[in-house]
Amino acid sequence: MTTSSSTNFELDVADYIEEAFERCGLEVRTGYDLQTARRSLNIMLAEWANRGLNQWTIEQKTQSLTANDSDYSLGTDIIDILSAVVRRSGTDFSMSRISRDNYLAIPTKTTTGRPTQFFLDRQITPNLKIWPAPENSTDTIVYDALTRIQDANSAVNTMEIPFRFYPCLTAGLAYYIAMKKAPDRIQLLKSVYEEEFERAIGEDRDRSSFNVTPQLSFYRVG
Repeated sequence: MTTSSSTNFELDVADYIEEAFERCGLEVRTGYDLQTARRSLNIMLAEWANRGLNQWTIEQKTQSLTANDSDYSLGTDIIDILSAVVRRSGTDFSMSRISRDNYLAIPTKTTTGRPTQFFLDRQITPNLKIWPAPENSTDTIVYDALTRIQDANSAVNTMEIPFRFYPCLTAGLAYYIAMKKAPDRIQLLKSVYEEEFERAIGEDRDRSSFNVTPQLSFYRVG
């Protein structure tokens, strides 16, 4: 007996929809079935962005700076910025993230220098605000961004997800379809979806070690 020697199993959008319908005890019969399922799939991907960090959607991006300009419009595909540095002559200097209130409280926003802080104004088109304002036009901000998952536009498209999320996406789509077409299966499919999501997101994590050291400088033995 021989194995397949293949590790390229991949589903397209139509495959996910067909599997999800079958889990609802249904069949895809019309073009509208495909349309409504594809719409549900895209809505679910937006929900995933609200559930937490999807490691495969992290992209390292750069933003060229302009002297005295502290505001930069970013792409609409950016959900959030995880970390940022200023790159100057090949050396990276860390930047700290501040809140909207803290940015507003900066008394002189026109102060120039090497930027050390940033605030991400998370509008529909995100706006990056930095302080101090850049003192030159040669520095670059390098940042890790959490970006949107690509849409399911066509039935023949494949999805921008790693294979370990195939079960989660299928289960989630079945649950979303059940809310519209198979209400008797909603609770079962929701339970399966949540279990699959927890397994997938639990595996999709940064495995670097994390240590916490208590600060004892102010501790005294009575």
